[in-house]
Amino acid sequence: MEQNKFNPDNSNETDNRTGNYDKANDRMTFMTDLEKVQENLEKYGYNEQFRVEKGRLVGIESKKKYKPADVKAVNFYRFEGITDPDDMSILYAIETCDGCKGTLTDAYGLYSDDETGDFMKQVEVEKKPDGMGG
Repeated sequence: MEQNKFNPDNSNETDNRTGNYDKANDRMTFMTDLEKVQENLEKYGYNEQFRVEKGRLVGIESKKKYKPADVKAVNFYRFEGITDPDDMSILYAIETCDGCKGTLTDAYGLYSDDETGDFMKQVEVEKKPDGMGG
């Protein structure tokens, strides 16, 4: 099976973080790196969003449940908050035994979810070189 080459960290979008504000709440109007990666993964079929519940990975849309042996994390990405280094998260690109592809997001470090962490410790996790997708 030929793999799609992409680099979710290298979006074609221009980064306009120059301090131009045009919203009532005066916040910058740009996507976070996590949102960019999520959007790019969706282009490659990672459309399901997962959560961990009672020791199983659960598809939020499909409601399908998976054991750790039934899933593989084909890539993962870590993010740190722009203004708060404690605001860290990790995004996993997940593929299941029945062909479902999606993402699982968790806080990273002190604020991580214990149940998600325990589940992911049992999952085969790969890290692909930059430029390789699922």
